[in-house]
Amino acid sequence: MDAVPSSALVFAPPAIVRSAGFWSGVFHRLRRDPIAVIALGLILILILVALFAPYLAPYDPTKASIIRRLKPIGTPGYILGTDELGRDILSRLIYGARLSLVMGVIPVPVAFVIGSAIGIIAGYAGGIANSLIMRTIDVFYAFPSVLLAVALSGALGSGLTNALVSLTVVFIPQIARVAESITTQVRNLDYVDAARASGAGPLTIITFHILGNVLGPIFVFATSLISVSMILASGLSFLGLGVRPPDAEWGLMLNTLRTAIYTNPYVAALPGVMIFFTSICFNLFSDGLRKAMDVKS
Repeated sequence: MDAVPSSALVFAPPAIVRSAGFWSGVFHRLRRDPIAVIALGLILILILVALFAPYLAPYDPTKASIIRRLKPIGTPGYILGTDELGRDILSRLIYGARLSLVMGVIPVPVAFVIGSAIGIIAGYAGGIANSLIMRTIDVFYAFPSVLLAVALSGALGSGLTNALVSLTVVFIPQIARVAESITTQVRNLDYVDAARASGAGPLTIITFHILGNVLGPIFVFATSLISVSMILASGLSFLGLGVRPPDAEWGLMLNTLRTAIYTNPYVAALPGVMIFFTSICFNLFSDGLRKAMDVKS
């Protein structure tokens, strides 16, 4: 069973809804964290590279040439070499950032919305409703993320859309578990009891008294899942369950270049380096954001 990171539950919600001053303090502390700022800057650069790929890529990423197969790094005209079909690696890495970021990032905010809603409702309702909802969530949560993603993608079939659906389903139980845990703590605080005693309904209490205190910690936990999503998405493409050829995607590039690992290992390792680099950047930024929101520290 996947364990929920302890960092996701270190936030003790205050007894009042977080104000604009709290968030300005978060941004101020985040700006003072050089590692988080550098990581965020690198992420933004990567996003810009993906957006302007047609203007930055020197060649067509799908144009093959047998006579240019597996050129080494540093070949004139092909800075990072070519792949097994003679396609320019640099161009494919630049275009690959598009699909890799889409598959790695999009499932997390979608799962954040759905999982947060499920967890908050279950946490506020409590009792039998909480048990029914969370036991259903536990059915999915009991499976390792990789196994569940592969099983869902295998059942739905390969393709970008099915891979996004599979990854979203994988992350919903994890976010719902964290949301339920935090909401359970908040719903027993004095100001929530006071709102309830004044005649406020459940929807009003959740909207005005609970959301402001629980969404921050849930959001921080969700950002930590982006790096996991990047790796899982690349793994699905590597197994043939994600993006289909000839589209450029880092996981798919690892799959097609695996046969060249003994003849041209440096070129074959480049997509893996990009996956590792991007995942580390998201991890470092998520860690910096968690520290910035932890007012106790």
